[in-house]
Amino acid sequence: MPPFTIQPPTPAHATLTYPAPHILLVTLNRPRDLNCINSQGHADLHAVWEWLDEEPSMRVGILTGKGRAFCAGADLKGETASTLVCAQTWLVFVQTQPHTPPDAPRTDYAMHPLHPLTAPEWNNRTSSTSAKTTMPNSGFGGLARRKGKKPVICAVNGLCLGGGTEMIINSDIVIASSRAVFGLPEVKRGVVALAGALPRLVRTVGKQRAMEMVLTGRMVGPVEAERWGLVNSVVVVGDGVGEEEVGRAVLGKALKVAGEIAGNSPDSVLVSREGVKLGWEGIGADEATAMLNETWVKRLNEGENIKEGLRAFVEKRKPVWVDSKL
Repeated sequence: MPPFTIQPPTPAHATLTYPAPHILLVTLNRPRDLNCINSQGHADLHAVWEWLDEEPSMRVGILTGKGRAFCAGADLKGETASTLVCAQTWLVFVQTQPHTPPDAPRTDYAMHPLHPLTAPEWNNRTSSTSAKTTMPNSGFGGLARRKGKKPVICAVNGLCLGGGTEMIINSDIVIASSRAVFGLPEVKRGVVALAGALPRLVRTVGKQRAMEMVLTGRMVGPVEAERWGLVNSVVVVGDGVGEEEVGRAVLGKALKVAGEIAGNSPDSVLVSREGVKLGWEGIGADEATAMLNETWVKRLNEGENIKEGLRAFVEKRKPVWVDSKL
């Protein structure tokens, strides 16, 4: 473990590793439960992303999942009278033809009940997660409504449903394997995705596509998700490739992108990300530009990295960045 100014948190159901300088890798580590997240998990991940923002040596984070799922939604075990309730709509979506080509229409998913709810439990459901489930202000997984300072890349290795999809919508970059599956299937069980995805989804993919996705509740494959703008790139994996190899493949691409980001001025990355977020969150372009100038540009211009970047350009050398103090 590299030396840190601030000690990292220790989440119960996720592992933190540091695969390259300035890069944090967070791996959801509940493969038997499809990496579903409970109340403690939300709090733990919120603390992880806060640490990413506050630790000077960290510049970019990656979130992935162990096993065949990235994250299949909420785990309400111990918070209701039922056993494990997962995938937001209490269904498991499984491929009946696991090696469909990535450019084929994704119609090959069957739905199987998982621990059906009793009538009283069903009647108590008012949203995509339990009324008893508590979340931080940053939302599902500490990411669905996170503002933050530093970028987070989602490396989606497999199933990404309900809250899993809500997290990737609000992340900064999404890399998916050709076995990834996305969906907000809440309408199929009479609930609603309320962790922040709906307004953000329409800003990402457009109104008609967002309506199709949330009103039908159908699954979206990786190629379609890339075409819609929900995914940046798809890593194709062949037949016979195991879960671990799939995970390594998608993570390899995510690490390449993270390395490119980490190699840039950390100050410029923070301010550029903020500018994009201001526009995406729905304020006008002029207002966003003015807010960015008033809040960030003065601090950027007074920092060491802008001076180093300009000196390196003049001297025709690679810049040596210092950790951001913004």
